[in-house]
Amino acid sequence: MKKVISFLCILTVFLPVFAAYNRLGIPDSAEIREELEEKWFTAPLSAVRENIPEIRANLNGEKFQIRMEENESTFNIFVAPHTKINVKVFSDKGFYEEKQDVYPGDAMGSWVLVRDKKTEKPLRIRYYFLKNSEVFVQFTPKGKTALVDLMIYGNYAARGVPTGMNFDKFYSASFEDVMIITKKKIPWEYVLPDTTQYHDVKQMVAVIRENLPGISFVPDAMYNENNELVRISNGKPFTNFTDSDDNKNNAEKKSLSSAGFVKWIADGIVEPIAGGMLKREPLIKETVNVKDIGHQGVLSQRYDLYFALNWIRNLASAVISVYSGKTYLFNQSGVNVTLNPFASTFTEKGVANTVTFIEDTGYNVAVLRSLLYVLASIESGTFYFGAIRGTDRTVSPEIKAFNECVAFFPYFQDDGGFECNVFINGREMSLENFCLENEKNFVYLTRVKATERFFPQ
Repeated sequence: MKKVISFLCILTVFLPVFAAYNRLGIPDSAEIREELEEKWFTAPLSAVRENIPEIRANLNGEKFQIRMEENESTFNIFVAPHTKINVKVFSDKGFYEEKQDVYPGDAMGSWVLVRDKKTEKPLRIRYYFLKNSEVFVQFTPKGKTALVDLMIYGNYAARGVPTGMNFDKFYSASFEDVMIITKKKIPWEYVLPDTTQYHDVKQMVAVIRENLPGISFVPDAMYNENNELVRISNGKPFTNFTDSDDNKNNAEKKSLSSAGFVKWIADGIVEPIAGGMLKREPLIKETVNVKDIGHQGVLSQRYDLYFALNWIRNLASAVISVYSGKTYLFNQSGVNVTLNPFASTFTEKGVANTVTFIEDTGYNVAVLRSLLYVLASIESGTFYFGAIRGTDRTVSPEIKAFNECVAFFPYFQDDGGFECNVFINGREMSLENFCLENEKNFVYLTRVKATERFFPQ
C-alpha cells in the first residue's frame, strides 16, 4: 500500500510538468539526452566522429535522431525529432510522391549543441520550440554557468541574461525545465501567443482581398465623408479622368491613392458604427513639431515631409474615437507604436546594438518582421497602419519624406505559424517582398483594433 501511495505522489508531482510541456505540442528529447553526455556532448571530436547516427524513442514513443555535422569552425550535435515529408520520385512510369522519414535539425522539438573545433568546448545549446525555426532560445556558457538568449528573426529579444544554472544542466533539461528556469528572465509573451485570438484580423484580410480587384491606384485620390472622389491635396472633386480605355476602366473602380487606400480600410470600420465616412480635414492635421530655423523646418516650408505620418496618426486616432465614442487626438489615443523589444541584432559582421524605435521616424525596415511578430503576440487582434519614410527623388536635392501608407495584418495560424498580410496602393504583397523593396527605409506604425464588423464601400 505504501508503494502505491508513493507512486501516486510521484505521479502527482510529474504530471503537471508533463501536461504543460505537451500542451505546446513539442516533442521532448530530455530523457534521451540524459544518456548522451559522455558519448556525444563531452567526448573528443575524434571520438564523436566515430559515432554513427542513432535513432532513439522517448517514453511517449516519439523518435529522435542523434547525429553530428561539421563545418569549418564548429561541430554540431543534433537531437532531432522525426517527421515525414512528401518527396517527388522519378521512375520508369513517371513522377510519383512518397513519404520519407526525416529528422530536421531546426524542427519544433530539435535540440542542438554547438562546439568549437579547435578547443572542443561548447559554444551554445539551442532549443527550437516553434514551427518557425527563426525563433528560438539558446544558452551560452560563462564559466560554468549559462546565459540565455531569445532570438526572433535575427534580433535579440533577450541577450546574455544570467540563468543562475550550470551550463551542463541544459544537456538534459526539457523545454518545460527551460521555461521554468527562465520564466522571469526573458519575455516569453513575445513568442507564445494564444492562437485563438486572431479571427477578426483574418476576417478583415479576407474582405480586403476580396475587394482588391475593384480598386485602382490613382495618386492623390480619396473618398470623402459623402463618398465623393476628391483630391487629398485640396479636397476638390477629382475630375481629370479622360475618355481613354484605361481611365474608363479606372472610373468603374474605386480610385484610391496610397493614403486613400488605408482610409478606405478605416472607413470600412467606421461607417457601420458611425453611419458615415471620415472627413479629410482632420486627417491632414500636422502631428510633428519642427523648428523653423532647423534643417527639417526649412525643408518643411517647401515640402510636406510628414504627410503620411500625419495621415496614419490621425486616421488611427479617428477609428479609436469612433470605437470609444470620445474624440481623441493622436497624442492622447495610444495609437503610436513605440515598443523597443530588441537589445541587439545579429548581422554578417557580428552582433550590433539596436535602437529599435526613433521618435517621429519609426522603425528601420530591417527589424520590421521581428517587430510585427512580437506585436502579433502581445497585441492579438490588432492591425497596423504604416507610414513609409523613403527617399523622394522627384525633387532636387533628394529628401527623406513620409509619402506612402501601408497596412499590416499580422497573426498566427492555428498551428502557430506566423503570417502577415501587407496591403499597399490597392494591392497585396508579402511581408518579405515589402521588406526587400523598402530595405533602406523606415516605417512608422499606428495600431487599430481589428473587427469582424468590417464593411468597406
